[in-house]
Amino acid sequence: MSTLTIRNIDDATKDKLRQAAASHGRSMEEEVRTILRNALAQSTPTEGLGSRIHARFAALGGYELELPARTELPRGVDPDAGAAS
Repeated sequence: MSTLTIRNIDDATKDKLRQAAASHGRSMEEEVRTILRNALAQSTPTEGLGSRIHARFAALGGYELELPARTELPRGVDPDAGAAS
């Protein structure tokens, strides 16, 4: 087991931690261990945001959009076009 020291915790946070520990019937140290264990046990998504959004709404069905054919090459931005004279 390792030891971890956390400095400069504000009084309000320490008081909330003490109250939470008391309400769960454990020491402040055990309360912190439990909080850290639970926070780190939550799974982190391995997919990107777009994939997660798609998965969430996939069951609703979809709508295929017809994309117009590109007839022109992309144009660059003219930096002087919007400049005030």
